Formats: sequence, structure tokens, C-alpha cells
Amino acid sequence: MKRRDFIRISGGALAGSLLAACTKVVNNDSDYLKSASAAPFTDYDGPHKDAYFSMMQVTSATDKIGNSYIFTTGNGRVIVMDGGLPTDESRLRGKLLAAGNHVDAWFISHPHGDHVGALTPILENRKGITIDKIYHSRLSASLLAQETGARNTYATPFYNLLAQQTDTEVIDVQTTGQTYIIDGVKIKVLGIANTDIFNNAYNNSSMVLKVSDATKSILFLGDAGEENGEKLLQNCRADLDCDYIQMAHHGQQGCNEKFYKTVNFKACLWPTPSWLWKADQSSQYKTWETRKWIEEKGITENHVSSLEPDWVLV
Repeated sequence: MKRRDFIRISGGALAGSLLAACTKVVNNDSDYLKSASAAPFTDYDGPHKDAYFSMMQVTSATDKIGNSYIFTTGNGRVIVMDGGLPTDESRLRGKLLAAGNHVDAWFISHPHGDHVGALTPILENRKGITIDKIYHSRLSASLLAQETGARNTYATPFYNLLAQQTDTEVIDVQTTGQTYIIDGVKIKVLGIANTDIFNNAYNNSSMVLKVSDATKSILFLGDAGEENGEKLLQNCRADLDCDYIQMAHHGQQGCNEKFYKTVNFKACLWPTPSWLWKADQSSQYKTWETRKWIEEKGITENHVSSLEPDWVLV
């Protein structure tokens, strides 16, 4: 089976074929983290896999916050979630080049810099990258007005760039419940821009997606806050259970304890820099609190982007 892959990790960069990862427990960070060992493979001659994806949780180039995930389907289609900060642009370009420089679908949770920052310069200058479709849930003018200054640096320029795209179809997702199918991989929209939530407006308008293939599923929460989490529980509880869950807002001050203890899942994806992961009760950040909820729930498989660079789920 041939797959357009990510490249093999070497010295913190990717250079080769997709990593087939298997997990093992290591005595690291009080045994809280499960890390991945990996063996490369190329040009497997077996049949293509239908309804299958592998996924890379991409590590920040500068140990800062940011969401960035790259999927490869069984037949080599590429899907990107967010992409990270402007400082992640170069690394992201390298990974996309290794995957064939073609993105079939790019999903954006919300227009904060740690989610659209790497895509923005790519839209300004593709440098060979082609993108078939970009999916986002545009914030209304009233929602955009809720944030000013540094928190609202990226939204308007990003929307202006989307309006200028001629070779990429831009889909503004304003209803929930629909499912996009890419090479058999299902991407269901559970949450969109919330015109009724003005507290923590941008984060609470994160597009929430459930990605699934024949054997596994991932719930992507973006930076959903407590209010968004409550709305999800009310409106689509049956769709929230999953195998892997992307921890909202990098694992702190996102969805609340009720949300995480209500939804069923077996493993956590933390798009979290090292300094935020290590935050304790003396910090303004609440990562320690979320970690406590997860431990109390009995979850032992955790993949932290800063501690497990470019971890691959297969």
C-alpha cells in the first residue's frame, strides 16, 4: 500500500516515511505520559485501506501553544486541522512537502493566532502547496467585536485572505450535524460559531469535529470553553464519545470537569507546550486541574505534544 506520508523524525525534523507508531509506558513524568516508539515503512504493496487514517500531532517549533494535526488517509489523501502559530509555518510546510504538497481538506477551529497563524502566510504565498478546500465557521460581526488588541490580530486578515482564494473552495460551516467523507474517513460537525455565547467568544466558537474511520475516532474540541462544552452536552451528547479526545484550550480553562467526566474516551491528546503542561497550583494556568480530572477518570494514555514530539496515531 502506498501512502503519502509524513517523513521520519530525525533530530526533531521529519525526513523519510510515515511513522508506524506503537505505544509503551515509560517512567516519565510520574508515569502519566505514554510515549511512542516508531518504525518507518515505505511503499507497502498491500491493498489500500478504505476508511482509514493515520494522524500526526504536530509539535510546536518554539514550545508555544498551538493546535496542529495532519491526517493521511489509506489512499494518501491529506487533511489538516488548524496548523499552529506563524513560528510553526516552516515546519508545517516541510511536513506538507513530505506528504505531497497537496491538502485535500483544511479545517480551522477558530481564528486565533495559534490556530490560523501558520496557514495565513501559506495563503499569502503558497510556494507550491495546493489546497482543495478550507472549512471554517465564520464569526459574526458581533462575535468579532468581543475581542480586541492582540487577541483579535488574525481574524480579519485571515477572513480577507479566504475571500481572495481562487483555486481553493472555502466552505463557511454554519450548521451542525453534517458529515464530510474523505476517502471513507468521516468528519462530523458537532459545534460551530456560537452566536449565543459572548463570554470567551472566539474560543467558545471553536468548530468542534469528530473524525472517525473503521476502527477509531477522535473528538476535536479546539479551544472550546465551559459554555461551549455545556452546549455540546445538551445538543449532541450521543456523538461525543470517542477513542481519543483533543483536550480543549490546550488542556486548561477549556471544557469543565462535568464535560470530561461525562464523555467516554480512552486517551487524551494534549496540544500543550512543556511550560503549560508543568503548571501547578501556584500558576495562573489550570492544567494541573484538568490533569487531576483525567487521573480521577482513570485515563492513563496521554499524548502531550511537547513531551512526545510529532506523535503519530496509526
